[in-house]
Amino acid sequence: MNLDEYRRHDATALAELVATGEVTPPELLALARRRADAVNPRLNAIVRRMDDTADARAADGGLSGPFAGVPFLIKDLAQEYKGYPTSSGSRSLSRHVAPEHSTVVRRFLDAGLVIFGKTNTPEFGAKGVTEPDLWGPARNPWNTDHTPGGSSGGSAAAVAAGIVPAAGANDGGGSIRIPAACNGLVGLKPTRGLAPFGPATGESMFGMAVQGVVSRTVRDAAALYDAIVGPTDSSVYPTPTPTTPFAQQIATPPSGLRIGYSTSSAITSNPDPEAIAAVDHAAKLLDGLGHHVEEVAPPYDDAALARDFLTIWFAVLATEVDEARALTGASDRDFEADTLAIAELGRSAGVIAAMSALNKVNDYATSLQRFHRSYDYFLTPTLATPPLRVGATSTPPPLQAASRVISKIHGGNLLARTGILDDLIEQSLGWVPYTQLANLTGRPAISVPLHWTSDGLPLGVQFVGRLGADGDLLALAAQLEQAAPWAHRYADISL
Repeated sequence: MNLDEYRRHDATALAELVATGEVTPPELLALARRRADAVNPRLNAIVRRMDDTADARAADGGLSGPFAGVPFLIKDLAQEYKGYPTSSGSRSLSRHVAPEHSTVVRRFLDAGLVIFGKTNTPEFGAKGVTEPDLWGPARNPWNTDHTPGGSSGGSAAAVAAGIVPAAGANDGGGSIRIPAACNGLVGLKPTRGLAPFGPATGESMFGMAVQGVVSRTVRDAAALYDAIVGPTDSSVYPTPTPTTPFAQQIATPPSGLRIGYSTSSAITSNPDPEAIAAVDHAAKLLDGLGHHVEEVAPPYDDAALARDFLTIWFAVLATEVDEARALTGASDRDFEADTLAIAELGRSAGVIAAMSALNKVNDYATSLQRFHRSYDYFLTPTLATPPLRVGATSTPPPLQAASRVISKIHGGNLLARTGILDDLIEQSLGWVPYTQLANLTGRPAISVPLHWTSDGLPLGVQFVGRLGADGDLLALAAQLEQAAPWAHRYADISL
């Protein structure tokens, strides 16, 4: 097998070739590394190689599982691999070695995957772009002047560039779907609790964050989720595992769906015409497949939701900074200025603000419940604009210096009075206002790559479903993939 042949196969196909003896795991690992060596210097998608461990695993003749021998990458955030640091994109944790595998990594390994590296992520996954001070920015293989999104940007860039057919990801506010949309990939944010965290932590971000993958094909997404979903002995409540595997569910195309769509956002009054075109194209495609599609008013107040989401996230980030300090003895210089400022905002807001925001989650879930009485899915753009240029959201150095001073003097209340929260909503969420709804409500949502801009950049669309509708979403994505294939499109940055 040569590199071009390797890149044309998804993970399911590669596993079949290993099973029939047409290719060996060491041969596949060598091809993945060759591709990484060729493109990663320009992408900065992989930030830590695990070559010795991967060599030993690929040479193990006893590998088993549905993806036995397939090369794979995991995210350097909340996907711990025993014996290697998990930096979470932060200098504060860059040398802290994981004492055990995380549950999702154990399940990746049980599926037979050969993990050979960890991928770039923003500090603590806090941004929709992947530009940490520690590792430097990751870049989009479709155009390296642009971001691959975040926080699973390194994983998505690696998949789109053909290093691996799929990679580990997670999502606390859009961090699977945003990179999927930026890179022309499939990205499912599963139902709350379906794919486990742990064992070191329980639910992350009060259940808003979930584990998962990004992939080029729907069948890979379905089979990989089949491999990782299900409760653990430490789960705090049961989340029903599908009685029929996702890989079987996608074989039956849905019919007669009712889909409400909207491109409106109170955060972004004028979504980019390309984002509107992406949804219009999806609506026409769905109509041609026999589904009922109509434009609707958004079933929730996304400006209010953005404030509540960020209020919760600020409190979470303040806790994560404090935990990193306690674990490693990190000082202020080991954190980015933006992180320190946001953490200080979280501390100064206090527990009442965070609890009030959490209490409002029920309102958003109830709004979606009412919507789903009439419609099976809510269709939106995944992004309000095409992928941003690298550095577009960077904080100027003078403001970074001011943030460090304010953090040191615990001036969060002063910072809040400047109106910074409204600025952060516009700057951080203005180009991605559609994704946080699924995280707050625990609902599944998927981004599929149905549109490319006139400049050749991917721009996905998102479907939000009822609680537990993960298999139905994957089946719809498979139907769309069949009607408007995308896996044959390659981001060939080597040309």
